[in-house]
Amino acid sequence: MAQVKRIECQIEMKSSADKFFDVFKNKPYLMPKLSNQAVTDIKLLQGNWNCEGSFRLWHIVIDGGKTESLKEMLEKVDDTNRTLVYKVVGGEILDAYKTWKSILNVMPMGEGSLVKWTLEFEKQNENIPDPVKYADFLTAWSKNVDAYLLSA
Repeated sequence: MAQVKRIECQIEMKSSADKFFDVFKNKPYLMPKLSNQAVTDIKLLQGNWNCEGSFRLWHIVIDGGKTESLKEMLEKVDDTNRTLVYKVVGGEILDAYKTWKSILNVMPMGEGSLVKWTLEFEKQNENIPDPVKYADFLTAWSKNVDAYLLSA
C-alpha cells in the first residue's frame, strides 16, 4: 500500500506575514508579474481567486527551464493562521504522483515572516524520486515574491 509522504521547506522573508499571505491568497493573478521566472501564466477556471473550492490553471517553470502546467483547487483558507491548502487535480505532476497537496503557512517573525511550504504526496511507484525540484521551485518562487514586495 502506498504511503503519503511529506517534504517541508522554510524560508525567512523580509516582507511582513500579512503582506506575503495577502498576495498568495488574494492576488495570485499577479504571480506572472511578481515572479515571472517561476510562473509564466495563471488562469482562474472556476470560483473566485481567494475562495475555497476555486480552480486555477498554473504554468510554472521547473527544474532549470522546463514549463509544466498544473490544475489546482484551493482546498482550504485559514486567515487566522495564514494557511492555504492547494490540491493538485491535473497536470504533469500527477504523472509521477497519485495525490499532491501544497500547504502554505506564513508566520510573523520580527518585522518579516517565516514561510513554510509542506508538500504532501503519494508516489505512483517506488521508483519515482522525492519531489525535491518542486520544493526548490516553491523556495525560489517565494524569494522572488518577497523581493518584489520589498521593491514595490
